[in-house]
Amino acid sequence: MNKLSLVLLMVCTPFFASAGEVSVKWLDFNDYRDVRPANESKSSYYKRIEKQFDKQIQKLMADTPSGYKLDLTFEDIDLAGDVRFNMHDIRIIKSIHFPRMKLSYTLTDKSGKVLAQADSKVIKDLSFMDRIRMGRDEAFYFDKRLLKDWFAEHIESVIPKS
Repeated sequence: MNKLSLVLLMVCTPFFASAGEVSVKWLDFNDYRDVRPANESKSSYYKRIEKQFDKQIQKLMADTPSGYKLDLTFEDIDLAGDVRFNMHDIRIIKSIHFPRMKLSYTLTDKSGKVLAQADSKVIKDLSFMDRIRMGRDEAFYFDKRLLKDWFAEHIESVIPKS
């Protein structure tokens, strides 16, 4: 094995490491409580939300052992902040407009045993503005942090440590 092959193997191995599987289902964005875009078309904004949230869930599941599967449905989304008209629409982030989501999910292990399950679970972060904000310039920062906190409490906590 030459040096280039060895370097490529070392660099690419983390991308091929086994991880849990995720299936995310989205309902009609027009029915969600608050996913209103500011200065962007609805369709591109909805695609951006899907991409960002899917990426966040995939990232959270990356350390889950192979064979575990998370089926997740976003039943409702109320993004942090509120869109206001001020010469053009902008999303204003204030503490009274906290992030909130309604999720249905099922986590199964390698054998198909259900480890965690909920229907219409409402998650929210009432004090989202009071916590340390590392990386808060990231798109949908507060909403993704809410997903991260939910994942740690309800999914990660039920997966046996190896």
